[in-house]
Amino acid sequence: MRIDIMTLLPDSVSHVLGESIIGRAEKKGVVEINAVQIRDFTDNKQFQVDDYPYGGGWGCVMMAQPLKACLDHIVEQAGERRRRVIYMSPQGRPFNQGEARRLLRDYDHLVLVCGHYEGIDERFIEECVDEELSLGDFVLTGGEIAAMAVADCVCRMVPGVLADEECFTGESHWDGVLEYPQYTRPEVWEGRAVPEVLLSGNHENVRVWRRKKCLERTMDKRPDMFEKLQLTSKEDLRLMDEIKKERGLEPRIFDYRRGESADLDRIMEIVGSAQRFLASQGLDQWQSGYPSRAEFERDMERGWCWVFGDEGQIVSVMAIVPEDDPSYAVIDGAWLTPGGNYTGIHRVAVSEDCRGSGVARQMFALAEDLSLGWGRASLRIDTHPGNRPMQRLLAKCGFARCGSISLASGPEAGHERIAFEKVLV
Repeated sequence: MRIDIMTLLPDSVSHVLGESIIGRAEKKGVVEINAVQIRDFTDNKQFQVDDYPYGGGWGCVMMAQPLKACLDHIVEQAGERRRRVIYMSPQGRPFNQGEARRLLRDYDHLVLVCGHYEGIDERFIEECVDEELSLGDFVLTGGEIAAMAVADCVCRMVPGVLADEECFTGESHWDGVLEYPQYTRPEVWEGRAVPEVLLSGNHENVRVWRRKKCLERTMDKRPDMFEKLQLTSKEDLRLMDEIKKERGLEPRIFDYRRGESADLDRIMEIVGSAQRFLASQGLDQWQSGYPSRAEFERDMERGWCWVFGDEGQIVSVMAIVPEDDPSYAVIDGAWLTPGGNYTGIHRVAVSEDCRGSGVARQMFALAEDLSLGWGRASLRIDTHPGNRPMQRLLAKCGFARCGSISLASGPEAGHERIAFEKVLV
């Protein structure tokens, strides 16, 4: 691919495109980019390239003669090629990834004309320009920025410029969607952790997660692009179903029942995932062997353990406890209801792939329904002071922050927790 840029600022163009990836590709001979000074082709001693417009008005207009002489020189130097002369103009067709792919596919020589002042003589456009392209609905002081953007976008897709084709086929706009989010070290920054799936080492799970994020980002950030998508693959359709259910666009209904001994292995898998997530957030919650398998067994014996499932797979677990909790006897603050007429919620865990799916809301709704049936006045729950996601969820579900308590027993005895309550009657 050869690209000639007709410009009044060749040094600026060369400095930008001569650096980094495109510059290295040019040195290897994979692409050829020339910034050609239009002033070198004037027919007057003053190297004048512009003059006042006929009909009056502000500013000046670039003359056709130096533009045509510059183009003729470029064509003579380049020889016979599949050539396209493009004027970078705010009146042109919007440039996008699809346009870049078209230019790369159909041509091996692009001549990009950079205007200045009030534009260029219309006769040059009519006589010499094949098409006009625009970066968007705005005006720049010159065409150089637009020309460099087009040159960079086209050249990076030329074989040999990037290390692998996947370097650009997986990026935003390649197939009509935006790119998935990227992360690097450290694993936790400012309390924000890298998504656990990216640390799993399971390449297929990573691939599916990334594709889902591409669809979500396009839907959120570029609804205009999303409306044009024609999703036909079974995977994309399934992922869109998941996204809609998770967002409540199509309510996702989970089955629930009391937990049984046969569920213990799956429950402990979910708990393990929750423990790793909490650790990634820098929290010591659930990092001392709690909750253990034995505790879930006791919950099952007493009828307190409840599991929620989707298509036969358990996705979450919780304990709904209709008894007073010793940890709640003393609070630095004040409960919303007096006495012990409440139901406690403990050992809440949701599988990684169902976080944000709405299952937690359904879990709390079940606890509320059971509590009302038992004649209880409220629901109470506690969480780690640093567990912001759980605190936000509780607020959304109607719980009020009441103060802080200290755990009375177990491996985390003495640890501070934030206490929440929701009044039912």
